[in-house]
Amino acid sequence: MTVGPTRRGRPSAHWGLLALTLLAILAALLLQSITDGVGRAATSTQGPTAGGGVPGGGALVYQGTDGLASRALPAKTVALTFDDGPDPRWTAAVLDVLAREHVPATFFVVGSRVAAHPELVRRELAQGHEVGNHTWSHTDLTGVPAWRRRLELSLGQLGLEGSAGISSALLRPPYSSEPGAIGPRERAVLQEETKAGYLVVLSDRDAEDWRRPGVPSILQRAQPQGSAGQVVLLHDAGGDRSQTVQALPEIIARYRASGFRFTTVSGGLGLPPRASDRQVRPLPHLQGQALLLTVRVAHDFVVVIGWALLPLGLLSLLRTLLVIGLARRHVRLSATRIEGPQWFPPVTVLVPAYNEAVGIERAVRALVASDYPDLEVVVIDDGSTDGTGDLVEALGLPNVRLVRQPNGGKAAALATGTRRASHDILVMLDGDTVFETDTIRHLVQPLRDPRVGAVSGNTKVGNRSGLLGRWQHLEYVSGFNLDRRLLDLLGSITTVPGAAGAFRRQALEAAGGLSTDTLAEDTDITMAVLRAGYTVVHEERARAWTEAPSTVTDLWRQRWRWGYGTLQCVWKHRGSVREKGALGRVGLPYIIAFQTLLPLAAPVIDVFAVHGLLTGEGERVAVVWLVYVGLSVATAAYALHLDKENLGPLWSLPLQQLFYRQLIYLVVIQSLVSAASGLHLPWHKLERTGDVVVPA
Repeated sequence: MTVGPTRRGRPSAHWGLLALTLLAILAALLLQSITDGVGRAATSTQGPTAGGGVPGGGALVYQGTDGLASRALPAKTVALTFDDGPDPRWTAAVLDVLAREHVPATFFVVGSRVAAHPELVRRELAQGHEVGNHTWSHTDLTGVPAWRRRLELSLGQLGLEGSAGISSALLRPPYSSEPGAIGPRERAVLQEETKAGYLVVLSDRDAEDWRRPGVPSILQRAQPQGSAGQVVLLHDAGGDRSQTVQALPEIIARYRASGFRFTTVSGGLGLPPRASDRQVRPLPHLQGQALLLTVRVAHDFVVVIGWALLPLGLLSLLRTLLVIGLARRHVRLSATRIEGPQWFPPVTVLVPAYNEAVGIERAVRALVASDYPDLEVVVIDDGSTDGTGDLVEALGLPNVRLVRQPNGGKAAALATGTRRASHDILVMLDGDTVFETDTIRHLVQPLRDPRVGAVSGNTKVGNRSGLLGRWQHLEYVSGFNLDRRLLDLLGSITTVPGAAGAFRRQALEAAGGLSTDTLAEDTDITMAVLRAGYTVVHEERARAWTEAPSTVTDLWRQRWRWGYGTLQCVWKHRGSVREKGALGRVGLPYIIAFQTLLPLAAPVIDVFAVHGLLTGEGERVAVVWLVYVGLSVATAAYALHLDKENLGPLWSLPLQQLFYRQLIYLVVIQSLVSAASGLHLPWHKLERTGDVVVPA
């Protein structure tokens, strides 16, 4: 990762790549759900229609000279047929029984399951059985448009072509009935199928084993009746088929005892046993193999994504439990830092200001109104063009000095202020930030401990009247501040915010001073202080009211700079992982896990939610979302309580999950791409409105 500038420009191709990636994940999920979900529906989604049967009343329906025609198997012949497979457990068990009994059968296979288990189709053919088409996804063909019916049948054939190099003239429509139960809607679809060259195989005896009614019931429904030929419908997939496997030997025994001859459907018609199996040309075979490969890749892809998301989800839950469980402990720890008499060393307050005319007067007046007894204020006008320095000069306030310099950036301005400061305790704030009267006093107290090198204040959003302001307010309280409480206990606060922080001069010098290497100078110097051997703590009583971005554009620019600068800091201080300090053990891993990896996983989680909505899992998605929002509301409510804030803004939190969350993770992606491509990112000065409100 490049820390310094290398080239200008804004990467844009990554948005197209992101969209394609998310679409690919969604397609893989949909394909996986089709593959895994077939055969699980017990009945058709379409209601039954009035019967009427098919001409001839036979179970084998074809296109005759005058339209639909049918015939039955010859007397004393029986064809055992199995639907919905292949299944690695139950199809294999059925094949074992048939092999022991030396009985041929006809398997009507579902294309998407063939794609998952092509070896079973090859085993069926190798054992002398024949296979037929049962569509691609086990869809009720009477309830879908004609284009979908054609697609289901062609994809089903592709599954056979790819797995075994054959196509089949046999078709059994899912949810098909016995010949006498065929109604007008089914007959219309049968016309299409037979005109396409299929021999449609219905059933004379439906064991209804898919219901799992018990072995006696299956035997009763499947047993021979009279001497007429029989097509028996059983299932080798789509659920628990243990009853089918258990009943199969007895079904075979009863037909043998009644003098029946076992055959395939083709053999029963007097054709060679597997006349329906047609060898395919190389191109269709390759197309079928490509389809099977796509299904397998989609399956593996979804599995990998699922396993990758699992630890991230557990990390997120662990973080939530930690920040909630340890926040109260931090309150007690923070209270011990102010025990004893108040400590009032002389303090210099540094205010870097570039074009802050809107709010600089209020910020400086608030500092002068502080209850701190020995205070020096140094305003560093960093080349402002809006008269910021003139406004400060015109105030004529005591103990306020103005330093002017050409524009060099915030870090350079703070470095100048540090050199000009008269005292060794340095408080830093932005030119748009308003301190409360006791903020400096609270901010300085932890520095009584010589091991403490820096103190993070409690930054508050001062312009929270709009929805965007409320969302940022909740993020500051339940996100940034809770994180700092946790990291304080772990000894690894990685950012003393520029809006409110105090530093010991010796710690700054040991850390090498303020640097212009990154766009996140506050994070950079905090990490450097930690690496210099000092501790950094959080003081929630030191409140500072800052102006958050009031437009989506400004928010994007600010968070892009933050994210990019943070990545620069991680890269710059990567050597800390080889050191003994908490930064390498806790701080950097925390940033990588919760500020990089989790946001990157968020779009994928959203795709999973969309997939659930598209596949009839809307209720489950809603439950998961409500649980997540409920946990977020509870966390935010607890954080607001700790900060003694009103709970009113909580109503906006569910809405935050529908827009703000997506914007933040898109910014993280933008920052990562910018850093990886060596983009030179400008500072992006935000528009100020001066509408910060400090509660009484």
